[in-house]
Amino acid sequence: MTPEAQSVPGLPGYRHLALGDTVSTNFEALQRSRQGDPGGLWVTAERQLEGRGRRGRKWVSESGNLYASLLLIDPAPVAQITTLPLVAALAVHKTLAPFFADRPVTPKIKWPNDILVGDAKISGILLESEKIPGHGLSAVIGCGINCSHHPILEDLEATDLHDCGLEVTAQALFRRLAIAMDDGLRLWDSGRGFASIRRLWLDAARGIGEPVTVNLHDGQINGIFEDIDEDGHLVLCLPGGAKHLVSAGDLFFEPATGRLR
Repeated sequence: MTPEAQSVPGLPGYRHLALGDTVSTNFEALQRSRQGDPGGLWVTAERQLEGRGRRGRKWVSESGNLYASLLLIDPAPVAQITTLPLVAALAVHKTLAPFFADRPVTPKIKWPNDILVGDAKISGILLESEKIPGHGLSAVIGCGINCSHHPILEDLEATDLHDCGLEVTAQALFRRLAIAMDDGLRLWDSGRGFASIRRLWLDAARGIGEPVTVNLHDGQINGIFEDIDEDGHLVLCLPGGAKHLVSAGDLFFEPATGRLR
């Protein structure tokens, strides 16, 4: 029997559905939206059986880490939804940063929404949306934060809070994330406040002014990471000075700044 969602103390308008094993928290949130859920629903799980990253990559989701997804219904006009991943990244960064206040290496955001500690990924975010007939646009913000373990992958360096010398439970982290996400969504204001989000995001970003490579769906492009624009696109300065906007892709730092993908 599926447990009932409970209100989130101190956060009016939000509910929390805590699961044991599930396919993925994003999947569960989308299923709930198809059944008419009004949104404001957080779904967490002890373990995801089919956790995914961007571009369908499988992500190891064993017990001990935080797996959380927030369902929103019609959070913004469609044209503004493209900036929501940066809101999510800022919320996760705000959640983690206080734990590293006295550390020489602090979390940074890798465009658009991965969180790094040094060259290692400690958190990933996956946003999915779906138009539900008669129910509006469902947008799900899926956040995975490595608390007690991390995957060992050939092409990706990763870490977790325990390896960083920090003991933080997924339950304690969820409360902080829910508050930070609410703060970010209020500031974002359905896209109207993205200018403020953009400034904070740039302050927390990794690699600005440095050479990067971006893998696109149809090729690869190299340039200097100059900025993000008012729509959240990556602004690259190409050899010769021309500017190029990237809306989606996998960013790689040059060897001098790390090999993280």
